Amino acid sequence: MVGLGNPGSRYERTRHNVGFMVGLELVSRWELARPRRRYAGLYAEGRGGPARARVGLLMPQTFMNEAGRSAGPARGELGVELDRLVVVHDEIDLPFGEVRRRLGGGLAGHNGLKSLRRELGGPDFHRIRVGVGRPDSTDPEIVAAYVLGRFSEPAEEVAALVERAADEVERTFEEAVQTGPR
Repeated sequence: MVGLGNPGSRYERTRHNVGFMVGLELVSRWELARPRRRYAGLYAEGRGGPARARVGLLMPQTFMNEAGRSAGPARGELGVELDRLVVVHDEIDLPFGEVRRRLGGGLAGHNGLKSLRRELGGPDFHRIRVGVGRPDSTDPEIVAAYVLGRFSEPAEEVAALVERAADEVERTFEEAVQTGPR
């Protein structure tokens, strides 16, 4: 799993870092060792999910638009098939609180996904799209400030969103276990 976000305390608890938030939820839920620096990111591995399958969880410490520089080498070294990779990211085209999964598809202008497609060799990875809502503007500066801003929703609603997204990651992993190794 790759959780997308930006490194540093400045970006903690921002909409753009919801992938990191889900990653940390799963580290806790699966009782994985604290993530360590590896693959230009923070990486944890162990047994996780309902099936207690072998999992690796990466939170790139590059900025969002360069996430592929972290995920590409990790995928290569670990030998993960592209369709076995799950990426968790913010999605402004979904209302706050909505979580959807898809395999492949368009990138909707998301720079983190563009970087991943470039460095992973294609777009055919699973995506957990976490709805963070959209500002009432299409101005790129306003949109950027919105996604880089902290959630304005109550903390318990943000926590519930993170939990739903983590549940969706677990469902995706469970389905992969059921279809067997590649």
